[in-house]
Amino acid sequence: MPVTIRDYVTNVVGLLAPQPGRVAFAARLALICALTVLLAEIYQTPEPALTAYIVFFLNREDRATSIVMNVVLLLVITVVIGLVIAAAMLVANDPLWRVVAMTVISFGVLFLASASKLRPLGAILAMIVAFGLDELGKVQVGELATRGFLYVWLFVAIPAAVSMVVNFLLAPPPRRLAERAIARRLSLAAAMLRTPDAGTRRSFNACLQQGSAQIQGWLGLAAREKTSHADDLAALRQAAESTLVLLSAIDVADRSKDAPLPGPLREYIAKTMEQMAAILSTGRYPVDIIWQPPDDDPLLFPLAEQVRLEIRDALVEFATAPGKAAPAEEKKAAPPGEKQEAGGFFVPDAFTNPEHVQYAVKTTGAAMFCYVLYSLLDWQSIHTCFITVYIVALTTTAETVEKLTLRVLGALVGAAVGIGAIVFVVPSLTSIQALMALVFVGTLGAGYVAAGSPRISYAGFQIAFAFFLCVVQGSAPAFDMTIARDRVIGILLGNLVVYVLFTNLWPVSVAGRIDPAIATLLRSLGAMMRAANASTRRALAAKARAELSALEADIEIAQYERQAVRPSPAWLGSRRDAARQIGALNSSLLFSAEQDGETSARIATRLDALAGRFGGNEAEPPRPEDNHPTRWSKRPLFDMIDARLRGLERAAASA
Repeated sequence: MPVTIRDYVTNVVGLLAPQPGRVAFAARLALICALTVLLAEIYQTPEPALTAYIVFFLNREDRATSIVMNVVLLLVITVVIGLVIAAAMLVANDPLWRVVAMTVISFGVLFLASASKLRPLGAILAMIVAFGLDELGKVQVGELATRGFLYVWLFVAIPAAVSMVVNFLLAPPPRRLAERAIARRLSLAAAMLRTPDAGTRRSFNACLQQGSAQIQGWLGLAAREKTSHADDLAALRQAAESTLVLLSAIDVADRSKDAPLPGPLREYIAKTMEQMAAILSTGRYPVDIIWQPPDDDPLLFPLAEQVRLEIRDALVEFATAPGKAAPAEEKKAAPPGEKQEAGGFFVPDAFTNPEHVQYAVKTTGAAMFCYVLYSLLDWQSIHTCFITVYIVALTTTAETVEKLTLRVLGALVGAAVGIGAIVFVVPSLTSIQALMALVFVGTLGAGYVAAGSPRISYAGFQIAFAFFLCVVQGSAPAFDMTIARDRVIGILLGNLVVYVLFTNLWPVSVAGRIDPAIATLLRSLGAMMRAANASTRRALAAKARAELSALEADIEIAQYERQAVRPSPAWLGSRRDAARQIGALNSSLLFSAEQDGETSARIATRLDALAGRFGGNEAEPPRPEDNHPTRWSKRPLFDMIDARLRGLERAAASA
């Protein structure tokens, strides 16, 4: 189904909806950018706008991740600048070899950005190095060239240093974020038990799909920080798992007409969860929860009774840690035969998948085309097209096309705000404090957009980029509208070059990773059914939720691809149906896995067979008795599970 303008606007409005912690993160970004501009103006470093913009790449929601990224990028850029200085000694006075060096270094860093764990920072590193070599061409004196490299290093050193200080003082610790996330899920679960509206249901489903992987990651960071007692972190890990069970139970009750819970029981559970959320919001966690539901519970249907028991157990054992072995369980959460991601610096297919080389070639080619273009035209003011290429380059055609509108819209919005500030605000600025206030206000809006979903954050990055380039033109207040105009032209030109090149040269369809993602997801569910204990099952359930969320995002953006690359509507329809069936199946499987080992093994066999069909490796088909109701199918959840599995089998057959 083609995407209409109305659908697009509706999606964007939904992505801009307020979320807990979003404004606080945006305010922290704005403060760091304002302080960065202050230092850049004091020391009069070149390109202060670019220096401020790098802040967006150096910060995350929690304190620990942000500080680690600041330190890592500072160390990496120090090493890279040292290597570039060595190369510059050979090419500084020769324009041809300087361009060759820019191309080779750009290709190498971008390859690492695609094929290694340098991915979050690789593109910005390539941009800094290539831009530094470009600036070197304007300097012919050795001492000035050395000073130029120092300034390139300061592009990162200034925002990294400011980010570390601000994050250390103001950023929330990862444990606090985990507690807030658990509290929010409990509040949404309580709202779902009462009278949920469309917004509540949408937020509930989003939290359910996120699972507990992010929460467990925050708690892992808290353990490395050594700022919380191990027993507290173990209790919060258990609370995250229990919350996932509660959400799954409510999801099962919501999807099935055979699991109605009586009104008084629903109200009791909702009130209990709201009280637990209130405790978590204060920095503590609830313990010793007593199950005392209303005495007049009627006789429930079998499935409703199972849901009630799951909710009871999850509440009573909410933060009761199973023991100090809990963290080790997370390491065993990967399905059998699947490699852990933390295996090494390079991704498994780094030297066998040609797409890594193709991405580096396309991005470097687009950047060097822009460089040669504005050099031949002698139009240095549009050099932002060269920088833009590194910022906006993405790996697949679908992502490139989908993000293009957000990028262009963000650039236009940022330019409009920046030019408006030049006309109406900058002439009245009389102090550096006033400039910092202007930067803070402009960054606050851009940071709010950038702090949202990855589906919308690109627009926030572009708003900030265009705004900084317009308002922070140098080491003194500037009112040159021509500079602002040319820099915006450069941003739009860079976006256009990336779009044309990435959609025509080696276009990579997102469809290539959809079927493998379905197969991986089904194997995760099969491993969950075979898991020996509850902790591992819940860890695998959380992992499956995250995989399902990524799968649905890929299916959704596939429709943005050009017709020559995009899969057929029938192909996309079958995968969308498969994702829908898996989403409806996940909660039921989590409960069923804890009921009967024989049942779980037979369901896992069917899941493995389905994974083989989607993954291109035809697995041994399940036995006929595994596909039909038998004596073990009388359990309440089997009818629901069997219906979903049959739907998946039909989708696999059409595939």
